Amino acid sequence: MAARAMNPVQSLSDAAPRPYWLDDPARPAPLPALVGDEHCDLLVVGGGYSGLWTALNAKERDPGRDVVLIESQEVGWAASGRNGGFCSSSLTHGWANGQSRWPEELTTLERLGRRNLDEIEAALTRHGVDCDFERTGEIDIATAPHQVQELREAADEVAALGLPDYEFLDRDALRAEVDSPTFLAGLWDRTGVAMLHPAKLAWGLKRACLDLGVRIYEQTPGTELSSRNAGVAVRTPYGRVFARHAALGTNAFPSLVKRLRPYITPVYDYALMTEPLSAEQLAAVGWKRRQGLGDAANHFHYFRITSDNRILWGGYDIVHHYGGGVRSEYDHHPATYQKLAEHFFRCFPQLEGVRFTHNWGGAIDTCSRFSAFFGTAHGGRVAYALGYTGLGVGASRFGADVMLDLLSGERTERTELEMVRSKPLPFPPEPVRSVGIGITQWSMARADENGGRRNLWLKAMDKVGMGFDS
Repeated sequence: MAARAMNPVQSLSDAAPRPYWLDDPARPAPLPALVGDEHCDLLVVGGGYSGLWTALNAKERDPGRDVVLIESQEVGWAASGRNGGFCSSSLTHGWANGQSRWPEELTTLERLGRRNLDEIEAALTRHGVDCDFERTGEIDIATAPHQVQELREAADEVAALGLPDYEFLDRDALRAEVDSPTFLAGLWDRTGVAMLHPAKLAWGLKRACLDLGVRIYEQTPGTELSSRNAGVAVRTPYGRVFARHAALGTNAFPSLVKRLRPYITPVYDYALMTEPLSAEQLAAVGWKRRQGLGDAANHFHYFRITSDNRILWGGYDIVHHYGGGVRSEYDHHPATYQKLAEHFFRCFPQLEGVRFTHNWGGAIDTCSRFSAFFGTAHGGRVAYALGYTGLGVGASRFGADVMLDLLSGERTERTELEMVRSKPLPFPPEPVRSVGIGITQWSMARADENGGRRNLWLKAMDKVGMGFDS
């Protein structure tokens, strides 16, 4: 008698409800909170990638600059320690989004993005940051017939734009790379994406900042920002920081510049991590070149293999909560975990019996154009970069350089970009915001079911510049 197939939900029975990346005995001990007053040249608010790159690049530009960084909990505990570890060269959430919004400067944006990824790799080497960095590229995968034609057209478009290192893979070529019965075709960006361990990246940048003399205070949220004489002051629970300039890297959390808050709405994304695969399981899947993978649906999955041969499987559901709050109780969503487990075994039936060791979620700083926006406040003494919409692992370093350029008053190739000089449309207030997001998510699911055809609602959102296309 044949063995009874395992219910996918059973694979979740031992999963720890915490991010795999942060569940590491080598996690650095937290630093003390700020008590009393501090004075500095540059205050960085936020200890994720955005803030860490800003502090590090500021010291590399001017070693004599006095830099303080404050973080509300621990460095890397939020999105920077919870993401999938896809470090993309794209500054525009993919070339298609960039083409639709800034077609005249897309070539420049792609060049700057590739250079940014090169500079990330060089900085990791320079500072001895070991974060399992592998420049494997990423494959967009068709799992429905209409997506095959979309990827063929995309391959032709990137070739016409002169973008390097893209390759269309038919079904057989794709399944020779990674084997799944659901894979129909793929578009491989061979060099524009690296895989890494996201928490190790944050911890390594923290150490590099400390080595260069940045003073870091954890458990120190910034609660109020005000102008003061020729600089700014940020109040914290036990003290204040007085600075000539400040850079804000708070992303999904409410900005200290209140007028920016309507431009961001937090949404929650969820992921599973498997146990390490055996040699036999690895052979059944292939995946020898360890590329990052993502399917081409509106409600898409992203997945990758780790340095210890686990599979991270995330995405599909994007959960928005009324009012747009960021709360710890939103970090878990069992219905999504169950759905992800079912989809995992549909993609890789040869891995039946594999168990998940971790499940978790986290907030994404979503803006209406899906890529970061930038600017200054308080008479040019405060700079901000936010709205990476889930693609900030690499782009946050570019955003750090933009903030430093803006604070210095420099006119650079970065600050002259229309992407940098323009803003997205703000989200409407509640209840319109939640109603609109709900209609959009329903419409995107319908498009996936109907051969990619976008209904009138999605076409209207495209027309006003709020197209939810990824």
